[in-house]
Amino acid sequence: MVNVDLTTATFRKSQRSGNNGCVEVATNLAGVVAVRDSKDVAGPVLLFSDAEWTAFVGGVRDGDFDLQA
Repeated sequence: MVNVDLTTATFRKSQRSGNNGCVEVATNLAGVVAVRDSKDVAGPVLLFSDAEWTAFVGGVRDGDFDLQA
């Protein structure tokens, strides 16, 4: 298990998210990206390496996760 100090994390929510909640992302941490539920900010946080996050965002942009009807 990796121990990361989240006290300096600046979480941000997408401008496209509504009032129903969303995920928040903190990218200002050294070597990791933190993701949490905006409705449960004291809850669990998922941690990804910079490389994992870059690959995920690239996959989203490329449509790798689009739902097929």
